[in-house]
Amino acid sequence: MTNDIQPYLVQGGLAVDDRGATSFVNDFNFDDVKRFYTVENHKQGFVRAWHAHRNESKYVMVLKGTAVIGAVQIDNWEMPSRNLKVHRFVLSEKNPSILFIPAGYANGFMSLTDDTKIIFFSTSELKDSLNDDVRYDAHYWDPWKVEER
Repeated sequence: MTNDIQPYLVQGGLAVDDRGATSFVNDFNFDDVKRFYTVENHKQGFVRAWHAHRNESKYVMVLKGTAVIGAVQIDNWEMPSRNLKVHRFVLSEKNPSILFIPAGYANGFMSLTDDTKIIFFSTSELKDSLNDDVRYDAHYWDPWKVEER
């Protein structure tokens, strides 16, 4: 079962003046959000992946640092294809935005900086999320390589 909704970014902004800085994502709407949590890794380059939900959607924002976020639409929950398209995003506190990951997708991230802190907003309460939790190996899909340019 696939849906037509794909991951997308809600762009924000950064305002800087002589008093300091304000970051914002004014077009984000909290209507479906039931809970939130933050995640930090102990070191740069650490991967936390792949975490999937059939019914739960997530919104992801990097509060500090920078991270690569991946999202994959699951085609078979018991044995997904390794050739599925990986949607890959680089999110940073320096360019505020919120990534929407629809239900039916696996998601994961890798910290690109030591100080990365990410906030996840969930559309499910914790009890519902725990009953809708599917995990795959961190390198089942592997968009984590950073290419030099």
